[in-house]
Amino acid sequence: MITHKGSCFCGAVELQVQDAPEAMGYCHCSSCRSWSAAPVNAFTLWKPQNVRVTKGAEFIGKYMKSEASLRQYCKRCGGHLMTDHPRLGLVDVYAATIPTLKFKPAVHVNYSETVLPMKDGLPKLRDFPAEMGGTGDVVPE
Repeated sequence: MITHKGSCFCGAVELQVQDAPEAMGYCHCSSCRSWSAAPVNAFTLWKPQNVRVTKGAEFIGKYMKSEASLRQYCKRCGGHLMTDHPRLGLVDVYAATIPTLKFKPAVHVNYSETVLPMKDGLPKLRDFPAEMGGTGDVVPE
């Protein structure tokens, strides 16, 4: 079983993920951009049972902007950790939080909202894949 460890910016909260992520890619939606303070968010999606906080759970703050996502961060340093997506049954552990995981993106989601066009040959979805409640429509690079 493959295990990767990660932490918040100050190290007060540590977590680990195991096995392989269900998906990896980039999200271009305005919520992810605003939350991450970046023009794009690199995501890794995991089954909840494969994500575990190993230290500092008492320092985890939570913010729920919508029913679709429960964002979690360190209350000490403000470092972002993960977002629980209950409707999808997946947890997005931000790629930067897991430094030993080799990030291999396969898709761009919410590309219709992009502010940073990326020509990398990966599929660019207007919103989400159909199996995740989106249209599954692919838009041009």
